[in-house]
Amino acid sequence: MFAFKVFFLKIYMFIFKCITFMLPFKWPRIFEGSGSSLELCRHIAAQGHKKVLLVSDAMLVKLGLLDGMKAELAKHGVTLTIYDGVMPDPTIAQIEAGVSVLKANGCEAVLAVGGGSSIDAAKVIAARGKTNKPIAKMAGLFKVYFSGTLPLYAVPTTAGTGSEVTIAAVVSDPKLQSKLPIIDLKLMPVAAALDGQLMIGLPANITAATGMDALTHAVEAFISHNALQRTDKLAIQATQLIMANLVTAVNDGSNLAARQAMSKASNLAGMAFTQAGVGYVHAIAHNFGALYHTPHGLANAIVMPYVLDFSKSKCSRRLAELAKACNIGPTNGFDAELADAFIERIREMQRQFNIPQKLDALQRKDIPQIAAAALNEARFTYAVPRYLDREGCESLIRQMLVS
Repeated sequence: MFAFKVFFLKIYMFIFKCITFMLPFKWPRIFEGSGSSLELCRHIAAQGHKKVLLVSDAMLVKLGLLDGMKAELAKHGVTLTIYDGVMPDPTIAQIEAGVSVLKANGCEAVLAVGGGSSIDAAKVIAARGKTNKPIAKMAGLFKVYFSGTLPLYAVPTTAGTGSEVTIAAVVSDPKLQSKLPIIDLKLMPVAAALDGQLMIGLPANITAATGMDALTHAVEAFISHNALQRTDKLAIQATQLIMANLVTAVNDGSNLAARQAMSKASNLAGMAFTQAGVGYVHAIAHNFGALYHTPHGLANAIVMPYVLDFSKSKCSRRLAELAKACNIGPTNGFDAELADAFIERIREMQRQFNIPQKLDALQRKDIPQIAAAALNEARFTYAVPRYLDREGCESLIRQMLVS
């Protein structure tokens, strides 16, 4: 029975891959380098926007990270209203509060400044600014398209999610203890700035977790059966940049070159997985976040080696390609050797960054629920190299128990 399901899913995913290949992705205009966030502000003003909602979190406002952008927009006659009520894993209530601020102030565009949570929240706020459709009704594939969104701009302040170049947003529903993925071409920002200068003060633990998030995007996109030649190039370049710069960014947070390189890596990985998709790492990590509020990057970092160990029998050649691209493992090693070396390098990075190999919050009684939700999430959207059944998924998750 399981073999039949896998056969059916492979056919479905092939059709999905063909559709993805033909989708008219309209990538945002990207401004890069130190000070590019101010360049983006000038671009926003040049588009004729007079009232803009800036979506961020309270800490960034308190730290003064937005002051330069606020001044630049004001200098060009743009009235800025700030909504800083976004928390990690933004909820429906937080987003609706932002929508109320947007409408009360007559804002005609949205600027997201922050990590993935702020950008995800801003995407949905921009969509809700054009429709009365409840957020729960937007969940799923292409349910925003006909209503559209307000113009959206993004400035990521972490190098991990790549949300500035994705067509997805994830919203938490605390009542159901679940996450609602909203996927639509209309959620793509129209322009974004990759400004490494804004990441200089990012703590080492957040730098590590978000960097591992970007690595997960690149690796899962590369081993996906929906990978395309163009996504392969993006994923390889992103992986190379991460392997070459993440340790430096964590150990020397003031290194602007490493920060800028990680910002670029996150962006490239975001473009790769937007087209090729992700896999079981994300499916399980999302449900750790929904149930235990585990930060997404940290959850990905913990889960990734376990999923790659399970998957490697079906994607050792692909993992070997990544190892070769990053000069990991023996020069003339066999695919299996190089795949193992690549996975071991990820575990080595976990140790370097003090990322645990087990999840403290994980409860044995919750594993059936987590496995069922992860498999349900992955079933029709993730073209994984090797499929899990219910028993296998529970067994894999049990490996992450502390005791």
